[in-house]
Amino acid sequence: MKILVTGGSGLVGNAIKTISSKYNYDYIFLSSKDCDLTNYEDTYICFQQHNPDYVIHLAAYVGGLYKNMNHKVDMLEKNVQLNLNVLKACHELKVKKVICYLSTCIFPDKITYPINENMLHNGAPHNSNNAYAYAKRLLETHCRAYQEQYNDNFICIIPTNIYGPNDNYSLTDGHVIPALINRCYLNKKNGEKFTVKGSGRPLRQFIYSEDLAVLTMWVLEKYNEKDPIILSVSEKDEVSIEYVARQIAKSYDYENMIEFDTTSSDGQYKKTADNSKLINLYNEYKFINIDEGIEKSVEWFINNYESCRK
Repeated sequence: MKILVTGGSGLVGNAIKTISSKYNYDYIFLSSKDCDLTNYEDTYICFQQHNPDYVIHLAAYVGGLYKNMNHKVDMLEKNVQLNLNVLKACHELKVKKVICYLSTCIFPDKITYPINENMLHNGAPHNSNNAYAYAKRLLETHCRAYQEQYNDNFICIIPTNIYGPNDNYSLTDGHVIPALINRCYLNKKNGEKFTVKGSGRPLRQFIYSEDLAVLTMWVLEKYNEKDPIILSVSEKDEVSIEYVARQIAKSYDYENMIEFDTTSSDGQYKKTADNSKLINLYNEYKFINIDEGIEKSVEWFINNYESCRK
């Protein structure tokens, strides 16, 4: 059996690569260099050549808070184009199962917590990332339409904030953990204050990329429902951005140089996800805790500084 992974050179793609030998499949890891997923003809020809049994659709045009705020047209159009092309090609080529990635940031802004899978379309998303959010919501609607009209096995999973080795460490476009890992590295190198944008008060659930890779393979093999499923640590493991920043500074032995720029936007204060559906189905799974995950991530970044994305 053959699995094609879009976005195969990214954070989660590399995590799946890391654990791939534990599973009896042939893998194709596609990157943007291999195929332009925003072009349907290219997408169809590429998928037809590889003829996968399963597709894990990770590819997306993504970024942190400030990229979402400043590049809304790109976040909407590029994601809608590539998602449409991937699903259409998978349907035409009769792929047995497709797993598509959503995100908890696409849930409504005005909502009660914790968020569960049934609340995805219950209101407008936060304005800071609404373009990306609506593109991803459309992906879920598109999967459901293929289920209902053609009985295609197209499933959506909803991870919380992902971090780990092989991330994008851009200071402007990266997500919070990799951007802070890079910033603290540079600040220490230059003897500067480690400045964190925002108050540090917002709360997030972070999932280590290798944990998400294992759970993705579990969804591929064991999850047989049609509805989306949240893949996340529990609510009790939610931490503040300040906690994350201090753990990163601790990994660099630079704790005494941290400061918070409260003139910068915090974005959404919280988006706590309910992982009870996952726990009920796979209650024996043990997540890597945030302290260990950050330590591993910082170590990887230092060891791969010259070659990593930044």
